Amino acid sequence: MHGNASNSSDPRRPDKEHRYRPPVPTTQAAPGEDLTPDFMNILGMIFSMCGLMMRLKWCAWVALYCSCISFANSRVNDDTKQILSSFMLSISAVVMSYLQNPQPMSPPWASVLQ
Repeated sequence: MHGNASNSSDPRRPDKEHRYRPPVPTTQAAPGEDLTPDFMNILGMIFSMCGLMMRLKWCAWVALYCSCISFANSRVNDDTKQILSSFMLSISAVVMSYLQNPQPMSPPWASVLQ
């Protein structure tokens, strides 16, 4: 019943079919894993320490910005203690930099122009 007549009208070519294989990831992260929260968390801690140690207000504000990005991009199963500690460290860097010098922040390039 299914002779050559039905096969000749079939446009599919079984010899041209290839099974799909997903591409091999080149990074060392698991496929579908976003490393943005981890990078922002590390950057936030680095800028927080620079803001605290060198009394740079702009470093403290960048640290707070990085911590907010890390918190916003984190997943439910991430380590909340790490994100919370980075966030609190960046807030303390902002507070301490303004307690030491309550003057408004001047941009870093303003001292070069004077």
